[in-house]
Amino acid sequence: MEPVSRTPTKPIDYAALSAGYGALTGAVVIAVRVRGGRPIAVGELPALGLATFALAKLVAKEKVDSWVREPFVEERPDGQRRPKGRRLRYATGELLSCTRCVGSWSALGLVGMRMLRPREAQVVVPVLALAGANDWLQSGFTALCTYANRSSQPTAQPAEEPAADDNVRRFERPRR
Repeated sequence: MEPVSRTPTKPIDYAALSAGYGALTGAVVIAVRVRGGRPIAVGELPALGLATFALAKLVAKEKVDSWVREPFVEERPDGQRRPKGRRLRYATGELLSCTRCVGSWSALGLVGMRMLRPREAQVVVPVLALAGANDWLQSGFTALCTYANRSSQPTAQPAEEPAADDNVRRFERPRR
């Protein structure tokens, strides 16, 4: 990420985004205080974490949510993404291009939903958590297949055979 001095932004632009996040956090805290609600149990955190991962990836990376990023991010045919415009628009484009950044906002939204609309969260959080788990499993499966395919292909140069005494030493028991 470029330093502020090398972007068409000013620190106040990032302060505005931080203030917006803080205001939303405060609004959720006040709403929960007024309405009450069951605290989030530690056992709910893994599902909320996976749901946050899935939602952040959806907003920041997936084609289906390109409409959200379009006013703020230029998406090139080669897959490169660059924030558009200047000042707050550019800073928002940076935020929307970063899964970790969008993840913080996603977490706030999901926790707010869980606290203020628990019945709806009982549907949304598991759906997103399962989508996140599916993403991890698909990535793991692809990585394992790639590894297996590479392992099964003959190497360009045959491996050097170890000397006979190396094999013997490898299987000998240490002497006392």
